[in-house]
Amino acid sequence: MKLTKFIPLAAGLALLPALGFAQEVDMTPPNEEIGYIFTTFMFLVTGFLVFWMAAGFTMLEAGLVRQKNTATQLMKNMGLFSIAAIMYYLIGYNLMYPGDGWTISSTVGEDVFGYLGAFGWTSLEPVGLADTETDLTYASVGSDFFFQLMFCATTASIVSGTLAERIKLWPFLLFVVVLTGLIYPIQASWKWGGGFLAPDVEGVTDFLDFAGSTVVHSVGGWAALAGALILGPRIGKYGKDGSVHPIPGSNLPLATLGTFILWLGWFGFNGGSQLYMDTAGNVADISRIMANTNTAAAGGALAALILTKVLYSKPDLTMVLNGALAGLVAITAEPLTPSLGMATVIGAIGGVIVVFAVPFLDKLKIDDVVGAIPVHLFAGIWGTIAVVFTNPDASLLVQLKSIVIVGVFVFVVSAIVWFILKATMGIRVSEEEEVNGLDIGELGMEAYPEFAKG
Repeated sequence: MKLTKFIPLAAGLALLPALGFAQEVDMTPPNEEIGYIFTTFMFLVTGFLVFWMAAGFTMLEAGLVRQKNTATQLMKNMGLFSIAAIMYYLIGYNLMYPGDGWTISSTVGEDVFGYLGAFGWTSLEPVGLADTETDLTYASVGSDFFFQLMFCATTASIVSGTLAERIKLWPFLLFVVVLTGLIYPIQASWKWGGGFLAPDVEGVTDFLDFAGSTVVHSVGGWAALAGALILGPRIGKYGKDGSVHPIPGSNLPLATLGTFILWLGWFGFNGGSQLYMDTAGNVADISRIMANTNTAAAGGALAALILTKVLYSKPDLTMVLNGALAGLVAITAEPLTPSLGMATVIGAIGGVIVVFAVPFLDKLKIDDVVGAIPVHLFAGIWGTIAVVFTNPDASLLVQLKSIVIVGVFVFVVSAIVWFILKATMGIRVSEEEEVNGLDIGELGMEAYPEFAKG
């Protein structure tokens, strides 16, 4: 066989590496697009995780309410998430990020009313970024909107569990309209939208709340507290002599599943709040955030486990579940700067707070069905204060001032909305409906018809 027959083949093989190299260079995005692509991808993936928290809240609440109220809790959670998605699109996102709508950043009143021009629904980029000069240094508007929406919906989920088993469905959903469309976005804009709780042009120490111990969790807790005070406790929860009658939930396996789902979703909640995934340093920080988030939850769970064993001779599963969640809430204000050991301590103190806060609320006859106020409000306040122990840029005075500002605004406005709803359409079901169960009275169906008492 003549060697000349192999010359074309050899030449072709010799060109393959060059062709492959040329193809690789041509398909590599320009440098300015790489960060845009990775950050956008991060927002979407972590947003998926935070969305999964909606399932966690739903399962937790379904497990901690009585059987006769389960379907109503499922309906409330489906409704509140859907309302949040629409209201945040129509009003909330632009209120939260008003852009040039901000005027003078030193006065609360001017901040509240200074961005009314930002009212309007959210607009996404054109398909394929066609005919646009989109800034490719950050992330797509769609991914940012999607990620931020999940935080808004989380706030509403917190309220749902506290007011379970005695609130009417429709007044609750109307409150969610106001909470997700106005209350949450306005106060969140003060910190995350460039408002007066964000750093000013001179770099003066600002309010630090990395992923929302106050901006998200305490807000839900304040709104829930206002509702619980106006709504009143469940029938039979408190005796005239001051005694407390425990009302066990119907499905602790479901509540435990919900807790683990929330634990998983929190990796997206805190990890995505790094906001950038365009450098090796940001990726390393995201990893650190997720590790600290996990160990804080473990610290909260173990603290509640040990403390309930000491106080009550036997550990309390519901306290342990809420202890883990309290640890997660506590670390949310600053999950980046602590060491693993300090993150564990911060979470553990959150678990201790829950164990003492639940009976404290009972002494005040504030009925919180799932323990959302101790978990999200009390542990949220603790986590916001704890920032000063690990972040040298934090100021205790600024942290406390910001907690008070957000708390007063949310509690007062929420109370006004609850009073209006109570006066106009009523917010509590009848005594007969409460005794028979909201599933029959509000929905005309049951979650577990085979096990219904007849």
